[in-house]
Amino acid sequence: MFYRVFRFVLDDRESCFLWGARQAGKSSFLKDNFKDAIYYDLLKTDELARLSNKPWLLREELIALKEERLDSGDNSQIIVIIDEVQKVPVLLNEVHWLIENEGISFILCGSSARQLRNKSVNLLGGRAMLYYFYPLVYKEIDGNTEKDFDLLRVLQHGTLPRHYLASNSKIDSLLKSYVNTYLTEEIQNEGLVRNLISFTGFLEVIGISNGELINFTSIGRECGVARTTVEGYFKILVDTLLGNFLYPYKTKVKRMLITATPKFYFFDIGVANHLASTKVTSLQGALAGKSFECYIFHELKSYASYSGLDYKISYWRTKTGLEVDFILGDAKVAIEVKISKRVNKSDLKGLFSFVEEHPNAHAIVVSLDENRRAIKIDEDNKITVYPYAKFLDALWNKSLDKHM
Repeated sequence: MFYRVFRFVLDDRESCFLWGARQAGKSSFLKDNFKDAIYYDLLKTDELARLSNKPWLLREELIALKEERLDSGDNSQIIVIIDEVQKVPVLLNEVHWLIENEGISFILCGSSARQLRNKSVNLLGGRAMLYYFYPLVYKEIDGNTEKDFDLLRVLQHGTLPRHYLASNSKIDSLLKSYVNTYLTEEIQNEGLVRNLISFTGFLEVIGISNGELINFTSIGRECGVARTTVEGYFKILVDTLLGNFLYPYKTKVKRMLITATPKFYFFDIGVANHLASTKVTSLQGALAGKSFECYIFHELKSYASYSGLDYKISYWRTKTGLEVDFILGDAKVAIEVKISKRVNKSDLKGLFSFVEEHPNAHAIVVSLDENRRAIKIDEDNKITVYPYAKFLDALWNKSLDKHM
């Protein structure tokens, strides 16, 4: 349905982990791009039971397959995909042996490496590359013949492929099912939380707090759990790729800065708003503005990963309340996000102040403005106002790379 911009190639004897949230489209991507791979799907209960009880069957089957191919004169690379590999951690011992002794390549796919790390299992000792897969990004939606890019739909439905394509009448039930089945029950079934009631209450609070400064003590008080429990819950969300912390930019020039308090962004704005029992009804107002900011963070994060630039993303905020939404790298790019059809100088006090302290920063506003334009700061500096579609085009077409 969607052309995914993420690409990787496995050279001979190379292997990798591919991590991404549930329903982001990992399995479809792998089946489309590695059609000749041998596929083990651990979401199938019979396959899960078979390899859980007898993990050595993987080794025996793949050795037999390699011998069969060699007998037929086929020396081509053997690629094996194991989907949801975290469900049978002991398989990684067999994978390690097959990589070392048989030269077989593996794509190890799943939604979390947390269980693997917690059980101190074999993580292949650096023998496998690490990739991340994200929900749909702008370039994957824009121009699609069935559903062209629609910002309001993004803010209402989110960008998980199935959710983005859903009708308005079905999206609420799909989001509810995702939250109930994955964010609560499955996380508990995987042994990641013991108290499902407190974790569910935590998710509701975090949905409301999406994109806001995080106070662990206050959230714990509201949920009726200890601060350490809240910190553990956040770690679960990060480890299962359901969200990311955004830390403050700490380099002080003149003004006193907030340097310790992080923000938290859910991986998908549709899921976050559902958790908060809120819904964006138009491209205006505080909720739409916060949702728009969260969506732009998703694009920046995805592009940083897919492009290989891996630039650090942070935010800048003074103790007097001046703020810039996103700082990329070492103050190379400063981005303010506004759900406004006409951005004025008076809306950009934080960005003006940041550029004053970091005159070499490339300052950008992403908004609903119709045309790209420049707001002059002084003889040497300006702020470029981008209509959101032009900004996202520039981002994914690598036009902004020179500033990063």
